[in-house]
Amino acid sequence: MDMIAQKRAPIYEALERFRKMRIVPFDVPGHKHGRGNPELVELLGSKCVGIDVNSMKPLDNLCHPVSVIKEAEELAAEAFGAAHAFLMVGGTTSAVQSMVLSCCKKGDKIILPRNVHRSVINALVLCGAKPVYVNPDVDHHLGISLGMRVSQVEQVIRENPDAVAVFVNNPTYYGICSDLRTIVHLAHEYNMKVLVDEAHGTHFYFGENLPVSAMKAGADMASVSMHKSGGSLTQSSYLLTGPNVNAGYVRQIINLTQTTSASYLLLSSLDISRRNLALRGKESFGKVMELAGYARKEINQIGGYYAFAGEKKNGSSIFDFDTTKLSVHTLDIGLAGIEVYDILRDEYDIQIEFGDLGNILAYLSIGDRKQEVERLVSALADIKRRHHKDKTGMLSQEYIPPKVVMTPQESFYASKESLPLEETKGRICSEFVMCYPPGIPILAPGEEITDKIIDYIVYAKEKGCSMTGPEDERIGRLNVLREE
Repeated sequence: MDMIAQKRAPIYEALERFRKMRIVPFDVPGHKHGRGNPELVELLGSKCVGIDVNSMKPLDNLCHPVSVIKEAEELAAEAFGAAHAFLMVGGTTSAVQSMVLSCCKKGDKIILPRNVHRSVINALVLCGAKPVYVNPDVDHHLGISLGMRVSQVEQVIRENPDAVAVFVNNPTYYGICSDLRTIVHLAHEYNMKVLVDEAHGTHFYFGENLPVSAMKAGADMASVSMHKSGGSLTQSSYLLTGPNVNAGYVRQIINLTQTTSASYLLLSSLDISRRNLALRGKESFGKVMELAGYARKEINQIGGYYAFAGEKKNGSSIFDFDTTKLSVHTLDIGLAGIEVYDILRDEYDIQIEFGDLGNILAYLSIGDRKQEVERLVSALADIKRRHHKDKTGMLSQEYIPPKVVMTPQESFYASKESLPLEETKGRICSEFVMCYPPGIPILAPGEEITDKIIDYIVYAKEKGCSMTGPEDERIGRLNVLREE
């Protein structure tokens, strides 16, 4: 990597030049550098509102970059070890969907784990591709789904040699990685593209002693959520492509759905954050790993909690582990993860990333300090002392293998009817149901509704999980396919 070139931030530099020119704005946005909306200026500040501008010649255009955005893309590609990098302002959701839409057409098969983010299945609704699921292994003690075993992937590839792509999570929300290098090798033997969701793996490109990144493993495309562990503004991400991907075609796919009015606040945050990680990422993420290790040690000494990490590696479904992740199993103190999540926020003013039925995740990154971690550890100890109870009868966040009956697209657009949740057993769902975060569907369009799924949804609602997806905001009814 050319460290001198990486000191540049071309979009940020162009905005600074623009700001000093005192241009009279007869273009959009209509707030005119904040003059028409003083309350917005009070909230965000005059400097921020002053660079909330529209695409213009000196600032380039995200839909067809030829100058400063193009240069920022080239610097990002170099920093991430990719052939090309696209700046994305629709979040990693738009990057994931662009990956799938770039490879899949109606009727094409795509091999993927079922514990994918809803954005992947949303893309299948849009393009009409057929999912071929690899059911991930489950850790029954922790109640979490793991990675894909290579043997499982190989079997599915051999059974579906006509599939066009293999989709991999790297890592999962909990920090678990599959054997990405081997999966890439297998897929490429069958001329399948490998698409990687690295929403939670930005730091793999810049830290040391972390799992292999998608680009280093030889994947064809990767969606990198720069705003998560990389420090950019919320909703800003990168889409990376390898040497065997037609970047011009990918740009056309991106432009089918991405805004033509890209936010320069998001674009400049990507540019500045890439520079920061290229210059200081190795040191920064080394400190994050150290902080996470300290937190795990302190939490495990409390007793009852289990902050898990690399000791879970098994060379297969947990091939590697992201040691920056602070995942904590809570069931042994008699509390669901979502209950600990709520108590931390409501009684201790601590906002963690999410809680599910058995675990919590505290997201550590470059902005965290030891004193905040110590506050979290103290709060967890206090919660155990005050709220500990018997765990008998508690469910865990166990993966429920789906019964796929139809493609997501067929079922999403089919004639449907709304039924009370308890009356939907045996029917085919035509919408999503999930806890968010993490946004992994419990039900997706085209899947049969079972007793186990209904029980899970009811229990998750009772425990306070944030349920999303269905038309019915109370999740008391589901849309199912109308029976002829």
